[in-house]
Amino acid sequence: MNIFKLSIKNIISKPLSSLLSLALLVFGIGIISLLLQLNSLIKTQMDNNLKGIDMVVGAKGSPLQLILSAVYHIDSPTGNISVEDAKKIKNNRMVGSSIDLLYGDNYKGYRIVGTDDEFLDLYDAKIKDGRKWEDPFEVVVGSKIYSNLGLKLDDELMSSHGLRETGEAHGDQLFKIVGLLEPSNSVIDQLIVTSPESIWDLHGEHDHSGEEHDDEHDHDHDDEHDHDHDDEEITAMLIKFQNPMNIIQFPRQINEETNLQAAVPSYEISRLFKLFGFGIETLTYLAYLIIIVSAFSLFINLFNSMRDRKYEMALIRTLGSSRRQLSFMIIFESLILTTVGFLIGLLVSRLGVMFVSSLMEESLNYNLNSFGILNEELWLLILSIFIGLISSIIPALQVYNLNISEVLGDE
Repeated sequence: MNIFKLSIKNIISKPLSSLLSLALLVFGIGIISLLLQLNSLIKTQMDNNLKGIDMVVGAKGSPLQLILSAVYHIDSPTGNISVEDAKKIKNNRMVGSSIDLLYGDNYKGYRIVGTDDEFLDLYDAKIKDGRKWEDPFEVVVGSKIYSNLGLKLDDELMSSHGLRETGEAHGDQLFKIVGLLEPSNSVIDQLIVTSPESIWDLHGEHDHSGEEHDDEHDHDHDDEHDHDHDDEEITAMLIKFQNPMNIIQFPRQINEETNLQAAVPSYEISRLFKLFGFGIETLTYLAYLIIIVSAFSLFINLFNSMRDRKYEMALIRTLGSSRRQLSFMIIFESLILTTVGFLIGLLVSRLGVMFVSSLMEESLNYNLNSFGILNEELWLLILSIFIGLISSIIPALQVYNLNISEVLGDE
């Protein structure tokens, strides 16, 4: 007698109660798995984009906004700072290296960033086809952009004001693609990178109002243009310290003694995760509560099933099955349901990740798709098996202690 097949038939014979227990477990496992996946993917994406950036310097405003705009490129900048002020920061003995960033324009929603070659090195970005920019209005394009838009070498791009595609187009000057970047799983995959001179020349004179306009920029023209760009402006600086201990002193010094703002990415991102942490933790506790309810549902399902099938169990015993076999049949029923629930829960969580990823890619150009199994999800499998065993212990013991003669005599 195949006890395993008999366990499956018993599950199928009571579809409504089996589906209820299964659905509760799938819902609980799915929520926890989804939260684990999103937390891991977002943290990995953020860590990939930090790449050793100790501090970001920009205009006064929200520190978190400065980090999100300058490092992750998912928010509007806080404003502009002068090249002269930036040079003072760059020449400070505490600074190991710095990278200037200019942004505020886009091509079909993808940001155009004016910077130096060091920006490519920061993210270990490699040229797949073509070369780096050499002259103004030459650009290299991130992998996500040329994949999504079908761009190729020597194509020309017409940029638009602001960080949205709806901005006013720069019809008088086109950018030429001279390089395509290999995928790097970092923010540079969704950027169009060029020289700072390209941005300055595009705008004539950079806006000196100190305000960032998402949809429009004020461009003041100065006939006395300084060729070393000391009178120009940049949007932000990415800084790496000589000594990591400078992270304690230098940002405070900038914030208190200058009209600039210094923000520490690791601190701001940690604060951001704490803000979301309460909601994530609440959902996790709710999911575990649902799993506990599913365990009770499974126990009640098995207990009632065993009570209703006492006569059937007694007949199976008279046909030669042992007490141990019948007990294992009950345990198998529980383990089959919990294992199937775990697998379907993982599938549901992956569908959830795909849905969230599609929303983020549409609004923020970030892709979070992943089908890997996390170590924490293996603990969910162990938890599912444990629930299956606990739920089946009492019904299995009752079957083991079943009095055949008494049951058959009552019937």
